[in-house]
Amino acid sequence: MAELTRSAKAHARLSHPVIDSDGHWIEYLPALTEYLRQEIGAAGADRYWAAVASYFGDPKLNTRQRREQRLPVAGWWPVPTRNTLDRATVMLPRLLHDRMGDLGLDFAVLYPTAPTLTIGPYLEDEEVRRGGCRALNRYAADIFRGYEDRLTPAGVIPNHTPKEAIEELEFAKSLGIKAVVFAGLISRPSPGGNGARYWDALALDSDYDYDPVWAKCEELKIVPTFHTSTLNFGYRTQRSNFVYNHVGHFAAGCEAMCKAMFLGGVTLRFPKLKFAFMEGGAAWACNLYNDLVRHWNIRNPKALENFDPANLDREYLVSLISQHGGRMMKDLMKNQGWDRKAETAGVAPELEDMDDFWRCKIQRGEDLRALFVDNLYFGCESEDPLNAMAFNTNANAFGARLNILLGSDIGHFDVLEMTEVIEEAWELVERKVLTEEQLKQFTFSNPARFWSHLDRDFFKGTAVEKQVNEVLSQH
Repeated sequence: MAELTRSAKAHARLSHPVIDSDGHWIEYLPALTEYLRQEIGAAGADRYWAAVASYFGDPKLNTRQRREQRLPVAGWWPVPTRNTLDRATVMLPRLLHDRMGDLGLDFAVLYPTAPTLTIGPYLEDEEVRRGGCRALNRYAADIFRGYEDRLTPAGVIPNHTPKEAIEELEFAKSLGIKAVVFAGLISRPSPGGNGARYWDALALDSDYDYDPVWAKCEELKIVPTFHTSTLNFGYRTQRSNFVYNHVGHFAAGCEAMCKAMFLGGVTLRFPKLKFAFMEGGAAWACNLYNDLVRHWNIRNPKALENFDPANLDREYLVSLISQHGGRMMKDLMKNQGWDRKAETAGVAPELEDMDDFWRCKIQRGEDLRALFVDNLYFGCESEDPLNAMAFNTNANAFGARLNILLGSDIGHFDVLEMTEVIEEAWELVERKVLTEEQLKQFTFSNPARFWSHLDRDFFKGTAVEKQVNEVLSQH
């Protein structure tokens, strides 16, 4: 009898199943190319791969050439190779299905791998963008068919316009896909044709109304998630250091999308709909939540009266300067009077509403807690000690506990050994970073509620159906 893996041993100590909300499968590119050819023809498939290869410039350029062209270093060696079994496992659903016990996992939601996840949905060419996503979704539905009791693939939804997102949502649903990942932070050309671009966070100040997309998610009972990369955006554009560009890029993308969803009032308008932001961890989410509370405290309509230039008592200010100012200030005040130019920085722009939180209709701080905590979930890797921040009710405003989801990230270079992921999660309990109850919420209760909040049958027929139903019956 084969010895149990470390994660299998850790799983045996748990009183609950483990749901992985963010694993990865690796596409077999020749097979994906065949699906591309079926969708957009051989020439279209060639254009797809050419567009993907050039997204960040030619990956074969050396540092000198990148310096000359001001191009960032592309991601390299992103997937396992030395552990051939692990590499094959994330390419072959049957093998992954057979090894779930060794991995300490009972059920997994699986996302594809770059370029189909972080490049394909963002391509400028509409035909190759939409065709690429549709080909991938057909491929995923086909190869995971028959393994639904433990595995489900996430469909990839292009999002340049609400129309294309809705059409692909409906197509994904027709394939039997139950979870999706949306493109976020769409790069668009600025008006004027000067070559400048801007980032559209979809839910705030967008030229498009994306509410029909979220409404379609509710209608189809498909859970929306984001896997938003900011790799090689802004200052993450170093030409010789991939680690510099990579560190924090998912957290930054998650924050940008989550902040837009919240301040754009999406969680207010769609109270039944929950969103997940994957692979960024808990730290950024806790920081964002607490910073939003702090900003509301100092920028709500009542608090803004403290900064309105109309409320400045200039005569009193002048008298204080006359009494306590230095010789130069007194002389300048006497000869020139109060410097009103200093107040120009306080002139408010013409806004639809002076309250930046007006779309959320917040009346008190506790309203913010409800709109943020109840509707937003955050994917975290198993070994991250900062996961504990989500449960720190003493530090988080209004005693909030944020909802985090286990994301194993199997299939990517973050995971050296797939059979050690759940062991690393258990080590957080052994180190007293998390309690056993918090680990249960992280690896089971939160995922059970999130994935089934629209479709109570999400886990029907799966290996965790009975235990999920018990959790749902308690809520």
